[in-house]
Amino acid sequence: MADFPPVNFPCLSAISACLILSVVFVLSLYIWQSPHSRDHPSTIKKRFLSVSVMMFLSPLFLYYYSDCDAFEKNTLWELLGLRLPGLFLASTVPLLLTMVLFLGPLALQGRSGIWRLYAEPMYWVNNMGNLIWMRNHVVAPLSEEFTFRACMLPLLLQCFRPTTAIFVCPLFFGIAHLHHVAERLKYGMELKKALLLSCFQFSYTTLFGAYSAFLFVRTGHFVAPFLAHAFCNHMGFPDLTELYIYKEPQRSIIMALCVIGLVTWCFLLDPLTSPSWYSNNVFYNI
Repeated sequence: MADFPPVNFPCLSAISACLILSVVFVLSLYIWQSPHSRDHPSTIKKRFLSVSVMMFLSPLFLYYYSDCDAFEKNTLWELLGLRLPGLFLASTVPLLLTMVLFLGPLALQGRSGIWRLYAEPMYWVNNMGNLIWMRNHVVAPLSEEFTFRACMLPLLLQCFRPTTAIFVCPLFFGIAHLHHVAERLKYGMELKKALLLSCFQFSYTTLFGAYSAFLFVRTGHFVAPFLAHAFCNHMGFPDLTELYIYKEPQRSIIMALCVIGLVTWCFLLDPLTSPSWYSNNVFYNI
């Protein structure tokens, strides 16, 4: 596919639009000035409303700041990654690829019997009524991927090369998570600890953001990063200290599976995200 023309689109406008969108997204969470914690039901419900409104506003940034030529080649829906060609593969293959990366933690879950819960229908029914679970597994991945990937990446791709855009975009995603510093301080955490936790969170959210952006650009589908985000939120950051409760040879086997998962993921990342698999004629082929 022909590249988007970078010379006709000011990168400063794209970066400014993404920065403004990030700030507005975060401010929408605090507009209510709730006295309760982020996990309180009333806070969660109000923030659900905020991010729902943001999902309607975010595409306006893409539409307003996009180069006119972008809409001569693709519709707004296609730029947002909302299209039918390649949808089934985009809904399955990237998710399976992400599961390969978590081979070790998944093995730990199987060893502890958590897999049996997934086969219980009531596990899913009960969780659907749990606001924290819905936030972490549905609303947060849906709203964040839509705003920070579907609405920002098409803007950045009009002035940056795909590889550059993939690493620039998650910076906005990481910065948007720094607001947790204020929340931690509000509820009594020491400044040093709050900063360390937030820096750590910024690091791994930025790394995940790059992977998520990669999936979006390569597949041209919103559903790919959304499902990967939901799965990663479910798994959480791998807690390797759990290995120490197991004796040998179980400990070595699980450690080996962690390494095998990482190496296999690296080898499969490029072929399993080939744009041709997903009929992706929207973005650059990288």
